[in-house]
Amino acid sequence: MDFQLTEEQSFFKKTVADTIDKIVAPRSQEIDEKDEFPWELWKEFAKLGYLGLRYPEEIGGLNADKIMSMTFYEELARGSVGFAQSVIMNSLMGTYFIYRFGSDAIKERCLYPAIKGEKIATICFTEDQSGSDLGATRTLAVQDGEGWRINGTKMWITNGPICDFCTVLATTDPSKGLKGLNFFLVEKGTPGFSSGQIIHKLGCRGTVTGELVFDNVWVPYENLLGEEPGKGVFYVGDILDEVRLMTGSMALGIATGAYREALEFARKRVAFGQPIGNYQLIREKFADMDTIMNAARLMIYYGSWLLENNMDCRIVAAEAKMYATETCLKVVDELTRIYGANAFAYEYKSQRYFRDARFLLYGGGTHEVLKDFIGKAIIGKL
Repeated sequence: MDFQLTEEQSFFKKTVADTIDKIVAPRSQEIDEKDEFPWELWKEFAKLGYLGLRYPEEIGGLNADKIMSMTFYEELARGSVGFAQSVIMNSLMGTYFIYRFGSDAIKERCLYPAIKGEKIATICFTEDQSGSDLGATRTLAVQDGEGWRINGTKMWITNGPICDFCTVLATTDPSKGLKGLNFFLVEKGTPGFSSGQIIHKLGCRGTVTGELVFDNVWVPYENLLGEEPGKGVFYVGDILDEVRLMTGSMALGIATGAYREALEFARKRVAFGQPIGNYQLIREKFADMDTIMNAARLMIYYGSWLLENNMDCRIVAAEAKMYATETCLKVVDELTRIYGANAFAYEYKSQRYFRDARFLLYGGGTHEVLKDFIGKAIIGKL
């Protein structure tokens, strides 16, 4: 058993961390306060090639393995969760099905510009009555001539209001439930495709989240992203484990930033004649935080290793996402306790970490859904 990152993985992680410290972290407070998409940072970041993180070098990507990808998500979230949401949506979920199923022409129009940061991608799962329950999807796609006619509304879409194209989950046969689901490419400028309300969030600010409307949208048949109708739910499963591990990595990034902030404060803050870090109850907090963060990191890296080696990681990915996110919530809560009343002031980072951490409870499956899934998997193995 080898618990060390390879030389290449270690170098990549350090390079990313240095980049985040140099160009992302210094802007994090401004991004949070303005709650506007940071276009200049996006352009600067895109030049570094990270938007093609997962894709082959021959199309402009970095060809990063799964563990390298998780270190990237962790470091990026440590710098700014809002910016991280937009970057990861573009480089993972928003382009995954286009890379896998898109025609050469579609890749030329969408994938390659997205890797360069010239276009922004997103994916559309959630509706007003369906999040984890994909079988309740009501966005409908029906065959019309040599294409598909799409009608429906999607909610909580990261990058939605600013996207240049989106991958839309729709049903071609509501009577079939999950087996009627399919993915379709819809590009900006298509008649009937528009952005609705923008959702103003408590945390993860700086990434634009909102509603996308498909009003009698027609797309050609090649915009069906899959080998045949009805396979969409199986394709979701192919990427879901990676999404859960990614969410856990982001949680670990927030926790790491909060932990470092707490440590610096505990060493400098003097109470009753000495730094508060000298008190046993404060030291106990750091012992607990360090322990659960190390456990979360091991779970994420193990799940990533399984994924990289094409091994079953469904349970591990679900457990890692759930545990890492709960770990993050514990760490940011301890940060606010160590900071005391200062944690309530906007001038300190603690309140931002506290707000950002909550959002990761929902991505990749709520913990209620994940626990039920894990329990069913365990019972099924007995």
